[in-house]
Amino acid sequence: MRFTRVLLMTVLLQLSTISARGDEAVPADFRLSWEKNMLTVTGKNLPGGKVPIWYLEAYCRPGSTDREWGKTVIGHTTQLISATPDGRVIRLRCTLNDGVTVEHTIRAVEDGVAFELTAHNPTAEESQAHWAQPCVRVDAFTGADQKSYLARSFVFLNGRLERMPTPGWSTTARYTPGQTWAAPGVDRHDVNPRPLNDLVPTSGLIGCFSKDDSAILATAWEPYQELFQGVIVCLHSDFRIGGLKPDETKTIRGRLYLIPNDLDLLQRVYRRDFPKQQSTSSETP
Repeated sequence: MRFTRVLLMTVLLQLSTISARGDEAVPADFRLSWEKNMLTVTGKNLPGGKVPIWYLEAYCRPGSTDREWGKTVIGHTTQLISATPDGRVIRLRCTLNDGVTVEHTIRAVEDGVAFELTAHNPTAEESQAHWAQPCVRVDAFTGADQKSYLARSFVFLNGRLERMPTPGWSTTARYTPGQTWAAPGVDRHDVNPRPLNDLVPTSGLIGCFSKDDSAILATAWEPYQELFQGVIVCLHSDFRIGGLKPDETKTIRGRLYLIPNDLDLLQRVYRRDFPKQQSTSSETP
């Protein structure tokens, strides 16, 4: 009887410790590093061995859909604040040319990478920083080039997964190729100046399948401005800031999922992390 009580107490203690530690207790294989504006995710079982992310490619003004790109970008610099020796947590600070600061906490977790951002405007002038671009490179993961990776990439339209090129595929814009899907409620004048799809996503996820079909890479942010298929074998869920008034602070969350090829699992973790990020319409606004 005494042995049974001791065993039960030991199990309960272990469970409570794991629960209290949360993500810190996850035995994830993923590791993070950041250098020269490139965030790199590695893992011994990760298809392709690594996922590089241009972090961050750009901060952008509104009115961008039909404007020269150089007039949209707000210049910025990024500083590495800290990185844990085990490669599990990185902290960065972006300073925009208009004075806005964005603090980034990036964590390796069980199913990929979690992003927590705090954007603050310490100035007396309103900031026009409306959205920003983390550029996820998927060439190693998909084993594909600019043309062939389209067939391995997907978004969700009309409530179902659609591989690219999707319905409503557009080919005309100030800059081509590529494809942009404006998020629900986002002004279609304020997105990437690449071909703009008529349909609105019914999920904030954009992703792809690995070369051997064993895994899925997908990314989502809240709030988000757009989903974007780029021109350097990349996929974007570009997060929304929406401008910042003097002394205003906003928080933003993101995820990069690196999971087995299981669409039900993808939907479950997405609903877990973004329960409010659901849309019921995929029609032209």
